[in-house]
Amino acid sequence: MPKYNNILETIGRTPLVRVNRLASRLNCPLYVKCDFLNPGGSVKDRIAVSMLEEAERQGKLKPGATIIEGTSGNTGFGLALVGAVRGYKMIFTITDKQSREKISMMRALGAEVIVCPTAVAPEDPRSYYSVAKKLAEEIPGSFYPNQYVNQANPAAHYNTTGPEIWQDCEGEITHFVCGMGTGGTISGVGKYLKKMNPEVKVIGVDPIGSIYADYFKTRKIGPAHTYVVEGIGEDILPETMDFSVVDEVVCVTDKECFVTARRLAREEGIFTGGSGGGAVWAAVKAAANFGPENFVVAFLPDMGMRYLSKIFNDDWMRENRYWTSDNLITAGEILRRKNFEKLVYAEPAESALVVWKKMAKMDISQMPVMEHAKVIGSISEDRLTNLTLDGKDLKEVFVREIMGPVLPVVTEGTFVDELFRVLTKETPAVLVQTGNGSSGVITKYDVVHALYQSLE
Repeated sequence: MPKYNNILETIGRTPLVRVNRLASRLNCPLYVKCDFLNPGGSVKDRIAVSMLEEAERQGKLKPGATIIEGTSGNTGFGLALVGAVRGYKMIFTITDKQSREKISMMRALGAEVIVCPTAVAPEDPRSYYSVAKKLAEEIPGSFYPNQYVNQANPAAHYNTTGPEIWQDCEGEITHFVCGMGTGGTISGVGKYLKKMNPEVKVIGVDPIGSIYADYFKTRKIGPAHTYVVEGIGEDILPETMDFSVVDEVVCVTDKECFVTARRLAREEGIFTGGSGGGAVWAAVKAAANFGPENFVVAFLPDMGMRYLSKIFNDDWMRENRYWTSDNLITAGEILRRKNFEKLVYAEPAESALVVWKKMAKMDISQMPVMEHAKVIGSISEDRLTNLTLDGKDLKEVFVREIMGPVLPVVTEGTFVDELFRVLTKETPAVLVQTGNGSSGVITKYDVVHALYQSLE
């Protein structure tokens, strides 16, 4: 083993590791770049050294100076590593949604940490951006790296992370999947990979609530909404984000990020945070129809140790309804288990016999009634059975005459316990609206069957 003069020299050269069980249905290999194995536990070690060394070269950072930065935690810890080795003072601002482990780790290295509210606009004087900027203006001899503007951020990944990935996969990479926070990693790595092979596709991962996905489509900055996953997504457009290298953006939910991170730990022995979980979830989704000629690399930015009180805490997962145990299956998951493709419905002018045959063919017991693309009622197998027993000729009975009330509507994120409150003897089915605008029907039987499957 080589000898190092200090801990900073051990940054980089993190391994590519194949994902096996979580990628078992893919036809192509999926590897993860384990940047959580940097000495500070995250990818941000790379940019911390890059930004501070560049500032030292330019004379902006003097011995004994104070480093001030707004961070989601990982950049702060990386800067704190450099500060500890080189004798700088450190003040970091962080939002109150970040895990307490991150705050404790920065303080352990001697940094002062100021916690700011999450739910305020970036320009609000209380925001962690504004507080960091104000401190940098007020404290003499301070240096404000500002990772959202500093081009040494993406340069670190162009010079180190990108070449490592290219060399380790021997140029076979076809897709790079990466969360977007400051944009430094995806911009620097993406630029390098496309220089080596312009055909490499770069896929950005964005949490629902962030501005990036909409900006990628429209090139307009829309409103941001609160999300829980840390380290990815933004409510501003950083100068370090280069969309010219991004080919596609996949949106992820907090739950998808957290559950996948837990699965990586339990099924692969890979202990990463929620942003890494989101990258793997997006990679598996994107690669679902790829052939064996593809080679996918997903990026894991930080370690799971920083989320022991949150993602890897069973009570926290249950309280926040991210847990996917038997009693927290969602309506969307039940719909997908039915191999749902498109909504099957009856029209008011159809005969009851035609509708019953349709139900039998599709093996369904409940159906919405639609007219001019609007749901106006519902029809059930029980209703048709009772009409037959009453001696009615179903060829002569039309749906409009016998339809019941409109089915209750739920979202795909509705949990089982909420579904059971809606599904009663009088209301045996609900209409589930999915995120892509389509709808499907699930019945009480579907819910019970999904619960039973989860126990097997």
